Amino acid sequence: MTAVVQLKIKPEEDGLRLDRWFARHFPQLTHGRLEKLLRTGQVRVEGARVKANHRVAEGQTVRVPPLPISSEVVQAEKPKPKISAKDRSLIEDLVLYRDSEVIVLNKPAGLAVQGGTKTERHIDALLPALAREGEDRPRLVHRLDRDTSGVMIVAVTARSAAALANAFRARDTQKIYWALTKGLPLPRSGKIDASLIKRAAADGRERVRIANQDEDEEAKSAVTLYDVIETATTMAWVALMPLTGRTHQLRAHMAAIGTPIVGDGKYGGEPSRSHGEIPNRLMLHARRLRIRHPKGHYLDVTAPLPPHMATVWDMFGFDKNDKRDSFKE
Repeated sequence: MTAVVQLKIKPEEDGLRLDRWFARHFPQLTHGRLEKLLRTGQVRVEGARVKANHRVAEGQTVRVPPLPISSEVVQAEKPKPKISAKDRSLIEDLVLYRDSEVIVLNKPAGLAVQGGTKTERHIDALLPALAREGEDRPRLVHRLDRDTSGVMIVAVTARSAAALANAFRARDTQKIYWALTKGLPLPRSGKIDASLIKRAAADGRERVRIANQDEDEEAKSAVTLYDVIETATTMAWVALMPLTGRTHQLRAHMAAIGTPIVGDGKYGGEPSRSHGEIPNRLMLHARRLRIRHPKGHYLDVTAPLPPHMATVWDMFGFDKNDKRDSFKE
């Protein structure tokens, strides 16, 4: 491209993040270069400066500046890695439900959703294996932490991706997680309403934490409902329902009330680390997702516990098929 162009957002792109819109239309543009174009106002939406996470709307105009082919802009194209028979079998075995619009997976703990530094094997890289003849590769519409297992929905088409993104943004969803906590939450059910802020910790790793009053402008509101289902010794089986979708929200909130999730060394520290027969792995599972389907009805899918949590549930005599999911505000 050697001149500024104005591109219209298509109906199937409604609700898409701007950085993802660029990834579709200009895959050669690095994210870092896009951020620079946004900071300097060279990329605009409807004439206004925006950020990479801005959600575009159907009919809006995106200003795209000249994008010369240079080493600064273009990522060296790498051959697409082939998906091994083992990985193809893995991703196929994770499917809980699929139709012409959506695929629902039971993500295993320990497998990242997207790539990053030194992370080449992840859900996004395996999704092409689920594409049927004549279909595009399925698209991510939300994420789970690497160490969190459970229900995860992906879109089969661009239009269904936009519809699902709208459902998440409008909170037309209900997400229920199961966790094992170190300590017994009191009261046994309640609401945690505590804004979160992201900061670098003493060890240099970035964490979210409860915001102080003087940090309100930078903080993001975060609300979680919780309900204790059963207890065993000094641990509790807790159902969690986030009303907002902040990074590490459930882990930070449970640690903040003094009952960190077992196996969460990042937020729980020493008190959350398990001992004896309990595996030292994060005990957090996305148990159930209820979301408006792109065709208008509601889709409700439940995922069985991962092996490391199922072992603990059996050890304590918890009912892995329990269906309680009521919450009191």
